[in-house]
Amino acid sequence: MSSRKTPELAPRKLSPPRLSLAVQYASVAQNLPTRAQLRRWVKAALQRDVSMTLRIVDEDEGRKLNKSYRSKNYATNVLTFVYDDTDSLYGDAVICAPVVEKEAREQHKDLMAHYTHLAIHAALHLQGYDHENDADAEEMETLETAIMLKLKQSDPYQETRATNG
Repeated sequence: MSSRKTPELAPRKLSPPRLSLAVQYASVAQNLPTRAQLRRWVKAALQRDVSMTLRIVDEDEGRKLNKSYRSKNYATNVLTFVYDDTDSLYGDAVICAPVVEKEAREQHKDLMAHYTHLAIHAALHLQGYDHENDADAEEMETLETAIMLKLKQSDPYQETRATNG
């Protein structure tokens, strides 16, 4: 038996995930989020290193992309494309400004809060989260809500939860 004590290891500081973000504005919409806002929102959702391009588009480009990649002939709020799933994730996210504006209006949400939610949603999709079934949707929505609250935004699903009981 050894009388030596095992030295205590100092707690290792975990560095936050790194983000390399390129933002492209391909929309004529007014009141778009700034690069700094988008960076803050995406970074809040990171669980690992990510390199991404986030492109804000108009309805025509959104429709073309959704038709090409999902065979759906309409513009959707967010599309996410993952290119590499190694040590660092690489991918693109496309947010369609007119759809975001329409949804915010119809759902009586603040426009920037809706952009915040969709940037988080895209970042989570890039990291492998989805909402293809109820269990996955609940996990993703719970995480989105926690991140939104951390950013001092309201629960994006509050109205849906109240309606569904």
